[in-house]
Amino acid sequence: MTERITARQFHAADGVDDWRSLYHLVAARFRTGSLAGGAALAAEIARLAADAAHHPRIDLRHDSVTVCLTARDVELARQISAAAAELGIQADPAAVQLVNITIDALVGADVLPFWAALLGYRQIGDDYLSDPAGRGPGLEFQAMDAPRPQRNRIHLDVAVPHDQAEARIAAALAAGGRLVSDAHAPRWWVLADAEGNEACVATWLGRE
Repeated sequence: MTERITARQFHAADGVDDWRSLYHLVAARFRTGSLAGGAALAAEIARLAADAAHHPRIDLRHDSVTVCLTARDVELARQISAAAAELGIQADPAAVQLVNITIDALVGADVLPFWAALLGYRQIGDDYLSDPAGRGPGLEFQAMDAPRPQRNRIHLDVAVPHDQAEARIAAALAAGGRLVSDAHAPRWWVLADAEGNEACVATWLGRE
């Protein structure tokens, strides 16, 4: 099945009881009990995905495998569940989740480039950033009616390789950000976007 389908249509299909719709994806978590068991399942998923010419997101942990697909990948989802069952691996549907972070902005176009540069993310549409590696949460930018002069109580910490910190900071500043403080550098720098939303870029240096 290659056409776009809704979450309701996906869940109405047979053989996908292990899966749950989350935003634009469907996900399943399989409790493997061991890294070896997870590697065996991941290898089978890779084989099935290659045959189907699809690109699932696979997260292999010491006791589980989590897989994300698009909703149209009904047949692949069904095959993955069957492969897990054949290996004696059970699904844990209640354990799946996707996390997005929403940033309020007066003018999203003014702050979005900063966050794309800071995180190394790609822009999707006018108000969303996605991690191209599929590891971090998405960022959505929500319009607000009036500025909030008080300091935000939540900010992002971004740990980067020590030899990449200066380049990442330079990219964020070039994209409209500003340096709030480098008092603790190279352990961390505090940056802010054009509307004052803060983030810290951190390295291992100074933590020895």
